[in-house]
Amino acid sequence: MRPVLVGIIGGTGKMGTFFGEVFSRAGHVVLCAGRHTDVTPRDIARDCELVIVSVPIRQTVDVIDSIAPVLTEEQILSDLTSLKVMPVRAMLKSKARVLGMHPMFGPSVTSLLGQTIVVTPARCDNAAMEKVTSILRDQGARITQSTPGEHDRLMAIVQGLTHFVTLCVADTTRRMNIRPEETVPYMSPVYQMEMGLVGRLLGQDPSLYGDMLMMNPYVGPVLSACEESVKTLAGCINDENMDEFIELFQKNSRHFGEYCRTATEETDYLIESLVGR
Repeated sequence: MRPVLVGIIGGTGKMGTFFGEVFSRAGHVVLCAGRHTDVTPRDIARDCELVIVSVPIRQTVDVIDSIAPVLTEEQILSDLTSLKVMPVRAMLKSKARVLGMHPMFGPSVTSLLGQTIVVTPARCDNAAMEKVTSILRDQGARITQSTPGEHDRLMAIVQGLTHFVTLCVADTTRRMNIRPEETVPYMSPVYQMEMGLVGRLLGQDPSLYGDMLMMNPYVGPVLSACEESVKTLAGCINDENMDEFIELFQKNSRHFGEYCRTATEETDYLIESLVGR
């Protein structure tokens, strides 16, 4: 493949920097526009064959709107946002081919090896999509193709529910006035992994997680279902109703099906790795 001029708006941020290195390693020329660069977003939009928007979720649509009139049919416009419906809708206002992207990892990873990237092509032919995704696959990424709506619906579970529950664990621990250090002598490997996820999340930008939870319209119904689940489970426990508890437990076990066995094998591997550190 001939070298492509890739422009990353927000390219001086952590995720923008990471993807700049990805495309540079593949032999492409990368231009970055950031808050303190001479290169502007409109420069990127005017000059680059592949334009990638890598800014906070709340700024994404405004940035896309600002460059959309400059883009042509020969260009590919993409983004790295955790939500897809709103950014893709905004990108389609341009004349460019549109390829939404969502890296399912943070910028602290060292490479794309084994990492998942969800792509949501819209007005993007297979050749244009392959031009981008082949670069990512060549460096070890797994590509999942979706529609913007299906992506956001599933992210309400994959990110929304899991982050919400993790934040609830943190908040409950604080409310009970128990510090993490107190629990260290009592830690099982599973609890250690759980606390690791709590600490990892709390060490990051709260506005990122707030946007994931507040800007995805599918999250509301998920949290309503979660609230009902908490009420039902708490009712079983408070009433000491073992029959109802077992029935609920087994109903969920049947729903998860074969994944229960797969999950046990995978977490056994993680536990062994953690214990053997």
